[in-house]
Amino acid sequence: MHVVNVHQAKTELSRLLARVEAGEDVVIARRGQPVARLVACKVPVKRQPDVLKGQIVVPDTFFDPLPEEELAAWEGR
Repeated sequence: MHVVNVHQAKTELSRLLARVEAGEDVVIARRGQPVARLVACKVPVKRQPDVLKGQIVVPDTFFDPLPEEELAAWEGR
């Protein structure tokens, strides 16, 4: 973990971001007291539509009305 003061963080932001992108955490301190931590953002996983197409089968009965007992339980009755 790399610790820098506020002034240094302002003047070297691009270099600090490069360190963070390389996997290092950077702590920004004010008068020697840690105030903030720069960490890399998690890159969202790109979703792929239809990745499970043909692997999941929904039976026709899926859309049938629920039995009264189960419907009452879902509705809190």
